[in-house]
Amino acid sequence: FSHGALPGEGKTLHIAGQTGQHEDMTLDDGLVEQFARACQAVAMVIAEAGGDSHDLVSMTIFTTDVPGYRESLGPIGEAYRQVFGKHFPPMALIGVAELFDPKAKVELVCTAVV
Repeated sequence: FSHGALPGEGKTLHIAGQTGQHEDMTLDDGLVEQFARACQAVAMVIAEAGGDSHDLVSMTIFTTDVPGYRESLGPIGEAYRQVFGKHFPPMALIGVAELFDPKAKVELVCTAVV
């Protein structure tokens, strides 16, 4: 993992509120599935800005289930690598009581430099 990132030149892209929602606003029940979908959503925002997944420079993960996150580190790591590969920017995990959507278990706030 990484403690810091010093990006090169580019435009800073701030990404917030990425949960595991599908286009129809439904959520899968599982934490891993929601995390995987949220990562895909982040990658789509970066791509729409003209970048790629390696432009990600930081990720903050908010979860309502820290114990479940710890128990699922293997599958969560695999879900992350399927989207971002072996690119590991600085990350933080923060436990919260709830998110805006009561069914959401994870929300990502990220920064990319495109």
